[in-house]
Amino acid sequence: MSDNAILQVGPLAPQLNDTLQQQYGAVALWQQADRAAWTGAHGASVRVVVTSARHGCDAALIAALPKLQAIVSFGVGYDSIDLEAARARGIVVSNTPDVLNDCVADLAFGLLLDSARGIAHGDRFVRAGSWLQGAFPLTTRVSGKKLGILGLGRIGEKVARRAAGFDMKIAYHNRGPRAGAPWRFEADLLALADWADFLAITCVGGPQTEGLVSRAVIEALGPRGILVNVSRGSVVDEDALVEALRTGRLGGAGLDVFRDEPRVPQALLALDNVVLAPHMASGTHETRAAMAALVLENLAAFLAGGKVVTPVA
Repeated sequence: MSDNAILQVGPLAPQLNDTLQQQYGAVALWQQADRAAWTGAHGASVRVVVTSARHGCDAALIAALPKLQAIVSFGVGYDSIDLEAARARGIVVSNTPDVLNDCVADLAFGLLLDSARGIAHGDRFVRAGSWLQGAFPLTTRVSGKKLGILGLGRIGEKVARRAAGFDMKIAYHNRGPRAGAPWRFEADLLALADWADFLAITCVGGPQTEGLVSRAVIEALGPRGILVNVSRGSVVDEDALVEALRTGRLGGAGLDVFRDEPRVPQALLALDNVVLAPHMASGTHETRAAMAALVLENLAAFLAGGKVVTPVA
């Protein structure tokens, strides 16, 4: 193997897999019978790792690749990449921001609307023939309500702009106020949840936000409140969320992410006050094509000049 070897941790879009392997000679690590044996024999030749938010790149893999210089990731999230281990070695890390903002925000608002108006529940109601037995239960209005946003980054801002079209009152919680943001900053997440009718989670995942939406935050949102999560399952105390939905202490939820994907808590499957999606927020033809293109752009830029187009800050 050459000293410019590219190692692909897990499968991505089929066309991207083909390009990486045919044009760049990337080695498919997931296809190796013994990953540890492969990295032990060939790890010293690897210069670039291509991965995704799903497959990650942990400290053990980084340690097994002594000449690694770049980690090029498909996806905006990077909590599955050990940034501390990468930075300690001066390894460049890139992701694919911005190109997925609109589609993630679209789904977040779709989950909000569905959770409030019971669209998926109504579909099941009609298909089951229940309409013949009586009227569908009343649902919750969205227009004019109060939306709290946890994490006013690129995606959170897109959600806020969609909410403005529904005349919603908007406030947000970040580590600090965002310069130039036209919406109210709330320094206390508990206070934001207590104020809001809807709480949309669009913050980053990782250790710094793990369990941030605690039992207390869920209780503050309350029996008429609705939680929407398009961030990471780890941000929410999932046990407390399941219990609150089951007992009616939380009005509803729209969830695209879970703590142990693709395993969804069994207790949620029978509930009509939660909308479940299979981590599909960026899953459109247009967005995935743009993400793949940006992966290849980052890879080509690094190989040509040692820098990536969209480095992780």
